Amino acid sequence: MSGNSSCAPGGACGKGLCGGLCKQTLREGTWGNNPISMQILGICSALAVTNKLENSLVMGAALIFVCAMSNLLVSLLRNATPRRIRMIAEVAIIATFVIIFDQILKAFYWDMSKNLGPYVGLIITNCIVMGRAEAFAMQNPPVVSVVDGIANGLGYAAVLGVIGFFRELAGSGKILGHVVLSPDWYSGNQVMILAPGAFLALGFLIALANLIKPVKEETT
Repeated sequence: MSGNSSCAPGGACGKGLCGGLCKQTLREGTWGNNPISMQILGICSALAVTNKLENSLVMGAALIFVCAMSNLLVSLLRNATPRRIRMIAEVAIIATFVIIFDQILKAFYWDMSKNLGPYVGLIITNCIVMGRAEAFAMQNPPVVSVVDGIANGLGYAAVLGVIGFFRELAGSGKILGHVVLSPDWYSGNQVMILAPGAFLALGFLIALANLIKPVKEETT
């Protein structure tokens, strides 16, 4: 995919930032090819940290930051990076931004850092970030690569946010710590706080996404 222009089959090129490619990239990352609901990537953190909406939002913010910044640097260095060591370079770049976010979290939001535990650090091995760096940022210019990183991060964060919202609401009757369902009549569904609740919520969300946007069958 070229990062310089976006041309229709008839030869008319799109207008706007990056010839319309940024808009297309944003749409694909957030919805059309969402990393969780469509590609089924990043499932480990989606299941582990979504027992509360707050955790989900911070984890989503971490992935947006890391994916956007690593895409930017990988794209800037794409012509200077030897092909044989490109994946090593990509991992080093991703690790740098993960460490930066992790240290900021520990400095300013220590309680959340403890809640998320090792999962911020595991972004280094997250296949969403590595996949976008290798498959997109290495092939496209910086601006559209940043858009791609933000789009995929937003798509990931949106799914985590939805799962976190319903798990916290169903599990404790609260949202962001505020009581929504009164304990006088709602005792909370403990299953939704535990791992099985995460599997159920994610499964229903993926099924709903595929119902709205069916996966196209590959034809031979």
